[in-house]
Amino acid sequence: MALAELGVVVLDCPDPRALAGFYAEVLGGTVEGEGDWVDLKVPGGQSLAFQAAPGHVPPKWPAPAASQQFHLDLTVDDLDSAEQGVLTLGAKPLDADDRSRSWRVYADPAGHPFCLCAC
Repeated sequence: MALAELGVVVLDCPDPRALAGFYAEVLGGTVEGEGDWVDLKVPGGQSLAFQAAPGHVPPKWPAPAASQQFHLDLTVDDLDSAEQGVLTLGAKPLDADDRSRSWRVYADPAGHPFCLCAC
């Protein structure tokens, strides 16, 4: 028997509303809240929350000496189309050159790594 159930995944960032808006464009959904805590209600999926973190330092990727701490795997039908979309929204490629793989790694506008996966 589980002791708890997952409530929400929270991403620390400098601007919660802006980062929630980025993920709303990528995943769909509704951004709710203002200030230091903003929620993204994703249709048919797990909600994400965004928390203001003064002095936020984005994780490094790849960084053998430092943990990336977590990342999101986002499943897509067409890697090239999804890539163009996230780049237009402000994502930065971290490891996207190998076109033979079924996944590519990007950083969101606050620097958190995420993968687009055609898995």
